[in-house]
Amino acid sequence: MLSKEALEADLRTAMKAGDDLRKRTLRMILAAIKLGEVEKRGPLDEASLTAILQREIKTRRESITDAERAHRDDLIAASQAEIDVVQSFLPQRLSADDLQSMVRKAIEETGASGPQDMGKVMKAVMPHVQGRADGKDVNELVRSLLAQA
Repeated sequence: MLSKEALEADLRTAMKAGDDLRKRTLRMILAAIKLGEVEKRGPLDEASLTAILQREIKTRRESITDAERAHRDDLIAASQAEIDVVQSFLPQRLSADDLQSMVRKAIEETGASGPQDMGKVMKAVMPHVQGRADGKDVNELVRSLLAQA
C-alpha cells in the first residue's frame, strides 16, 4: 500500500543510511506529492500517488532521451538509477500475458468490434492496470487486438 507516510519513513531511513540517491529521489517525489496536495487542497489517495510516481518515471525517461542525444552517459546512469528507486514503490508490473488477457476481457465486456471502439476499451481496462502497465503499451495492445477483430 502506497502512502505519503511510508515515503517519508523511507526518506528518514535513507538519510540515516547516507543513501544520497534514494534520499534525493524521495525528496523529489515528496515535493511532487506536496504540489499535488496543494493543487487538490487536501490529501491524495493511492491512485493519485501512483499517478505522481508514474509521472516522475516519465520525466526521467525523457531526461534519458535528451541525455542520449547529448552523449551524456553520466546523466543517463543517474536518471536510470532514479527510475529504479521510483519503481520500487509502484505495484508489480503486469506480465504481457496477463495484460493481454485483461484487454481481451475488456474487449469482450464492452462488445468492441473494431478500432472505432478503442475509447470504450481503454476506458474499461485502464482502471484495472493503473500503475501496473504503461498506458502506451496498453494503447498499442488494444489497437492491435481491435485491428484483428
